[in-house]
Amino acid sequence: MPVSTKLIRHGAATVTALVASILVVLPTAGCQSAVEQQRQNAAVSLAPGDPVPRGGDLRVGALRDLSPKTFLQIGTGGLNGQVVANVYDTLIRYSRDSLRVEPALATRWDLAPDGRSLTLDLRPDVTFHDGRPFVSGDVENSIKAYLGGPWTPQFKRTAGAITTFDTRDPHRIVLGFAHPLSNIFDLLDSAPIIDQNTLPQLKAGTTFNGTGPFRFTSWQPNASLRLERNDRYWGGAPPLDSVTFVIVRDQESLYTRLRTGQLDVAEGLSYHDQQLATSRYGFTSVTYKGAEAQEYLGINVANPALSDRRVRTAIAYAIDRDRIIEDVYRGSGYPVNVPWPKWSPAYRPELNNTYRRDVDKARNLLAGVGPIPTLTLDYSPEGVDAVVAQIVQSNLRDIGITVRLIPNDRTAQSAKLIGGKFGGLWLLQHAFAQFTPSTLAVSAYPFNAAKNSSNFRSPAYAAAANAAWTVRDGDSPAALAAYRQLDDVWLKDLFLVEIGVILQKLTTSSAVGNIDWDRRNQMHLADTYLSTKRKQRT
Repeated sequence: MPVSTKLIRHGAATVTALVASILVVLPTAGCQSAVEQQRQNAAVSLAPGDPVPRGGDLRVGALRDLSPKTFLQIGTGGLNGQVVANVYDTLIRYSRDSLRVEPALATRWDLAPDGRSLTLDLRPDVTFHDGRPFVSGDVENSIKAYLGGPWTPQFKRTAGAITTFDTRDPHRIVLGFAHPLSNIFDLLDSAPIIDQNTLPQLKAGTTFNGTGPFRFTSWQPNASLRLERNDRYWGGAPPLDSVTFVIVRDQESLYTRLRTGQLDVAEGLSYHDQQLATSRYGFTSVTYKGAEAQEYLGINVANPALSDRRVRTAIAYAIDRDRIIEDVYRGSGYPVNVPWPKWSPAYRPELNNTYRRDVDKARNLLAGVGPIPTLTLDYSPEGVDAVVAQIVQSNLRDIGITVRLIPNDRTAQSAKLIGGKFGGLWLLQHAFAQFTPSTLAVSAYPFNAAKNSSNFRSPAYAAAANAAWTVRDGDSPAALAAYRQLDDVWLKDLFLVEIGVILQKLTTSSAVGNIDWDRRNQMHLADTYLSTKRKQRT
């Protein structure tokens, strides 16, 4: 049953009814054969020593189409990230369980003792899909194209601090920095190596010429996108013949297509449907460990009604984080007051007890403020934020704050975020806490100390962000001290209110094996395979 995006009457009982409505699913007629196929497939697995099955077309359902204009912006979701991850390569990859740097197009690296330069040795056996060899000049051109737009990538500030490129050796590049960059490897893990010769066509969305395991072959806007195996891939030809991404209009259709065998992978199911598919119907859940997102409530401090810190503190006490995590996200996450996932070097569990739901304390804070006008709360009705918005609306009504909900499509919501154009409050998820902690305060739109979506300015915040960013090592004592200063600002000034760390999930049929992913919730399909039974059916 889909979540209604219509505004419903106010009141906690009504919100309870809405949450309950997404927990009820009636049996779907005609699905028995697909369910039985899933049970049969469940027995299909590779024994040690078995060869990996080869061939087949992997069918992936996605809710958002390709957007060339925002192609290099992390967090835009949909097909942008899937094309970046599978048509292109990056210089390095982070491991999934830590910030350990692993080879990709770069095989070796040496960060200078003063942190002012980085030497990278490059693979000599790599070609773009059009046959042109990959050389060091492509690294320089890619970073400059990353800076050049039309996209507004979040690591732009870090890329802009690279001041020199030594490309005299075609298989080695030396990057010089204006100052030490604690998050330089975050950039190199995220920015793809692109072909300068076809850059205009990339911007137009007609040519995607990378070095990755799959070649871009076709795109039908609002319908599908197809990739085919790159037999000359430096990492070895992928098992799959091809990947077809199918654009699906909503979560209900996505769930139906997966259940009826029309898709092998579903990206973007509601947490309830994902839980139902895996617990009852034999589908497989893939949890993107190391790629956590954070649900948060943003606050425009330039709004006079929200400029008083007491109001923002009262809002932090009002939010029922436990309910949102358990009822909406089905327990796939945990409440927080600061953004760090549990494995981050900046994580301090005691800080997450700072603001727990306390209606009396919130009301006492507001008693000395005076009347508060109606506040707006922007949200995207795509996904679960329609439900989260109404829970927040009810929570704030409990402390005497009236909220008017404003639904936006994702494009409008993103534009308001980047431009700092929200009138009052807004709901979104942010990323970047899963990278080097300094990245959050210098790259993420909601947090950027130089210019953020909340219109918050503070010399102390800017100094702490700069201190975290301009050290050589992101886990050094100096960096850890700077992270504590950032935590202090976030907990004191509350220009946004963290709700919880969210564990991102993917749902696959049991015929799909060996899906990998990165810290940006992007699937890596170079080693993915389809079982023999699934290929025989198609």
